[in-house]
Amino acid sequence: MGKIDELIQRYCPDGVEYVPIGDYLSYEQPTKYLVESTKYDDSYTTPVLTAGQSFILGYTKETSGVFEASKNNPVIIFDDFTTSFHWVEFSFKVKSSAMKMLRPTNENTALFRYLYHCMRNIQYVPGDHTRQWIGTYSLFEIPLPPIPVQEEIVRILDSITELQAELQAELQARQQQYQYYRDTILSFDSRTDVEWKKLGEVADLLSGFPFDSTQFTDRGTKLMRGVNIKRGQLCFNDTDDRYWVSTEGLEKYIVKENDIVISMDGSLVGRSFGMVKKEHLPLLLVQRVARIRSSIVNINYIYHCINNWFPYYVDKKKTQGAIPHISIKDISNFPIPVPSSKEQERIANILDCFNTFMNDLSQGLPAEIEARQQQYEYYRDQLLTFKRKEA
Repeated sequence: MGKIDELIQRYCPDGVEYVPIGDYLSYEQPTKYLVESTKYDDSYTTPVLTAGQSFILGYTKETSGVFEASKNNPVIIFDDFTTSFHWVEFSFKVKSSAMKMLRPTNENTALFRYLYHCMRNIQYVPGDHTRQWIGTYSLFEIPLPPIPVQEEIVRILDSITELQAELQAELQARQQQYQYYRDTILSFDSRTDVEWKKLGEVADLLSGFPFDSTQFTDRGTKLMRGVNIKRGQLCFNDTDDRYWVSTEGLEKYIVKENDIVISMDGSLVGRSFGMVKKEHLPLLLVQRVARIRSSIVNINYIYHCINNWFPYYVDKKKTQGAIPHISIKDISNFPIPVPSSKEQERIANILDCFNTFMNDLSQGLPAEIEARQQQYEYYRDQLLTFKRKEA
């Protein structure tokens, strides 16, 4: 990092000031930009955003109350409860009132993109469900070197993120290729060696038990909740380690390896499902999550059928209230084609291999993306560490 060292020596050899990040970012509340209807459709043009992991929830036909953003006039959307955020360069509407839109107050002093990288370097996880920006997050101090130093830091970090974005785009292209191949291999329209069955006829389905906070214990088994199911993956974090329950009397709800689990409600209902792996266990199934287990049909084959058709099926069956919901009865009625056991295994093995290539972090493009992320974090930590200038 020779050039950055030269710039630091030239412009700030004695250190830099540390300032509250909120002094250089203004915020706007989302009230004017809230979407009225959650009837999303990919044929519509206006994206509906959340500052959380999902980011784009869908597309709306609403054209009024759109927040204007562009490449030349970007914005950071910030979740006021979780502190997650995204850099956005296109116009949008929002789903949650717990969001703030952040923009710079003076780029002659603090570059907006530099502030964004500083936010990515803030290591903070909220400990309670309260609004974070005004009272906590905006007060975090960041180093504020002169503009030429900021520009070089942005150039270095953006070059890494751009490479990561290119890899993500390639992975997305591979995923589309996989989807096309999956659609082709699971096409049974002209085949006579296949019998269509309801899922409940070939699998054992169960929804979880209702629980409340009085059942939490100091030790026991973690809960298999809908929030842990993210578009084909099961995701657990430190927060989940706070909630344990005893399995006594609840043995039938214990989840096993290779069970398929489906979230039965939420904005992503129909797209939130995954397969339980050994490293996830032990887990206990709770309400509003369905479990699928089969000794009749290859469970991996069932998973690929769900991955291919279930989202479209649920779109027709789910309730249309504030929180969309799918019943265990509707899941049980989900139709799947059932070829011979040998054909099930063949199809599952082919799609498993393709899926592994894209998703296993030990190989392929996801490993490269992860490596670039680690590289970014390393250089970000190095570049944003300055000697504090004495008053």
